[in-house]
Amino acid sequence: MQAIDLIILNFEEIRSRSIKVWQSIPHEMLNWKPDEDALTCAEMIRHLLQAEYLFHQILIGRGGKVLSHLHNPFEEKQFISVDDELAFAKPFREEFLKYIKTMRPDELENIEIDLLDAGGYIKKLGDMLLRIAYHESVHTGQLLDYMRTMGIDRPHIWD
Repeated sequence: MQAIDLIILNFEEIRSRSIKVWQSIPHEMLNWKPDEDALTCAEMIRHLLQAEYLFHQILIGRGGKVLSHLHNPFEEKQFISVDDELAFAKPFREEFLKYIKTMRPDELENIEIDLLDAGGYIKKLGDMLLRIAYHESVHTGQLLDYMRTMGIDRPHIWD
């Protein structure tokens, strides 16, 4: 298996587990949050789907400067349900994965993504892709903790 294939597999595995978690949160609990400073469950799901779209734009533009002039389609959309969010994000997700599939293995090491203007860092493309996937994993773990705190059943995500 090539590096790009492994990266795609990682994104797909993470998303399948995230969806199991997201769809296991009862609709009436989507606005729950553990404290005033936290995101609600719905906000966390939106954050992840929107972040993937924004990260895709950052990768295309090779850095965060692209965000200053970007129309964000998620900003004007109301959160209705998990399934509605997934349907809305689906074409953006497909474009993101399609974009990754066009990458050559040498680009993972040779292309740099500059996020210094956003208070961040400069990372190699391969590193950045792994960070994007990790971002979703961390927040999905947070949602599992939210579910534990709410006292609701958590899905079995390990197959």
